[in-house]
Amino acid sequence: MSEPTRPLDEQNALEIVSAMQREDASVSAVVAQALPAVAEAVEAIASRMRAGGRLIYAGAGTSGRLGALDAAECPPTFGVSPERVRALIAGGPRALLEAVEGAEDDAEAGNADVLALQPGAHDSVVGLAASGRTPYTLAAVQAGRACGAFTVAIACVAHAPLLQAAHVAIALPVGAEIVRGSTRLKAGTAQKLVLNMLSTAVMIRLGFVYDHSMVGVQIRNAKLRRRAVEMVAELVPAPVEQADALLEGAGGDVRVAVLAGRTGLAPAVCTRLLVLSAGSLRAALRLAQDQSLVL
Repeated sequence: MSEPTRPLDEQNALEIVSAMQREDASVSAVVAQALPAVAEAVEAIASRMRAGGRLIYAGAGTSGRLGALDAAECPPTFGVSPERVRALIAGGPRALLEAVEGAEDDAEAGNADVLALQPGAHDSVVGLAASGRTPYTLAAVQAGRACGAFTVAIACVAHAPLLQAAHVAIALPVGAEIVRGSTRLKAGTAQKLVLNMLSTAVMIRLGFVYDHSMVGVQIRNAKLRRRAVEMVAELVPAPVEQADALLEGAGGDVRVAVLAGRTGLAPAVCTRLLVLSAGSLRAALRLAQDQSLVL
């Protein structure tokens, strides 16, 4: 952190937010240094999820909430089952909305929470802790590794115990915060950036994204339906009215609608193609071109 010209509490609002922005600008370079480790984690997690495994986040406080946020957004964005991306937070669900004092120090709870999910060789446990030494998170990663799961550590200091406990260490040494000890600032931003990369890249590798489109999106409101119709219209391609009809016939599944629109096959056949392709639209399109395929 650059030294302030005078105490923060003596600065005006513009000076404060400008100082914060200057600090935040340094985060991107820190994350860039960690990209090889992030990519290694992505490939390992994707290969295990391809075999039926789960992605399990574990953390406390801000880190735990960021993991929970990422897990919650995967099903509606990519169409993946909520059981496939899980989140554990010290103090349980209550800690998502308020501080649960002492929960982060409960190593026994971290161990128990992971063991309750019965992780195995196809699962991945990702521990998040700005300090890199939170007992709950450290115990969770150690428990996952002891059960044979692949483990990843994300910490905002170098050479932290958490980083040493995992198969892949993602170090994000962002330095001191402008408000000392407030790890929801640069540390939180760095962790959020990496989580965005991690889950999105994993889902892309698993085929839940086609080209640049989130074709696994779950249609839960009018806005998402409009977006889905636009995707079908673009990817087939087809007029909006035809895309809307294709989506209706596909039961709201963008992938089925695109397959039907491109191949002329019935939605039921397209659904089977997707099952055979583990949900990947690109792989299903390739299968549809195989004239010898028995559907």
